[in-house]
Amino acid sequence: MNSTLSPLDSSFISQAPVKDTFAAALVKNVVAVLVWLTLSLTNGTMVHTFLRHPLFSEDPRYILFISMVVNDAIQLTLLTALYVVSYVFYKVQASGCCVLVMCAVLTTRNTPLILAGMAIERYVAICHALHYQHICTLRRTLLLLGLVLLLGAAPPLSDLLITLAVERPDFFLSWIFCDHSLLFRDPRIYYKNCAFDATYFSFVFLTLVYTYVRIVLAARAASTDRASARKARNTVLLHGLQLLLCMLTFVMPSMQAFLLLLFPGKILEIRYVNFLLVYIIPRFLSPMIYGFRDERFRKYWSRCFTCSIGKIKTENKRSHQ
Repeated sequence: MNSTLSPLDSSFISQAPVKDTFAAALVKNVVAVLVWLTLSLTNGTMVHTFLRHPLFSEDPRYILFISMVVNDAIQLTLLTALYVVSYVFYKVQASGCCVLVMCAVLTTRNTPLILAGMAIERYVAICHALHYQHICTLRRTLLLLGLVLLLGAAPPLSDLLITLAVERPDFFLSWIFCDHSLLFRDPRIYYKNCAFDATYFSFVFLTLVYTYVRIVLAARAASTDRASARKARNTVLLHGLQLLLCMLTFVMPSMQAFLLLLFPGKILEIRYVNFLLVYIIPRFLSPMIYGFRDERFRKYWSRCFTCSIGKIKTENKRSHQ
């Protein structure tokens, strides 16, 4: 997984039994893959809807939204792959694990930064409506996404550079259980990532609080569309919920170590619940925030989703004939 474990937490992981029965492993992996397929279908139809209609692909609001959907889809795919690989192959070459883990960490770090960008966009739309077209341009939106990628890539790239400096040259040719804490083992990486996470989440938290307060104040002003302000306020609140779920990614490793103290030998069960609650369930929020709540997007997306389901049913009927 892509969580950052403390040196103490990682010792629990490395010492605990990590093999499951065949039946239990099969059930867990089938459930994980089915959830991945369901969310991939949902996200795929959303991306298809976005690309088919210029009114979405030219709107900064929906560009940021679809960036979140794509980021979530990539993250879910990588995490599901890491989870399945840990059961099927158990150990993989460190170089291959490095690619998967670094990409997973990148998408995880991107999530709160995109949330901050989406909250700022709603703030500008409500509090500076007359200047919205000049402030939130397509070019600036793309520059913002580029900055998000740059900031999100800083932690995994620094992890790699530190590891290259301290590990033996043949380390990346060795075979390991694919986990962030076992790949990037130097204790300095843990403390460095704590500093990164504290900075990132503090910035995003303050951004969400500021935009929420300003939107609430704007909703009380007579010159503002109160219905739009109320929707924007609720959207920022949902972004706050997403941020809390993102923070579970970094709190859960320590909680996992604590649970292992209470329930020795239950690492597989704890790890599976951790995977579902921290990495899978939060991925349902992005479709809910825009796919279901946004009337304009829902109208087009529901058509695309219905057509996709219809095509799948038609192909299944043909295959059985």
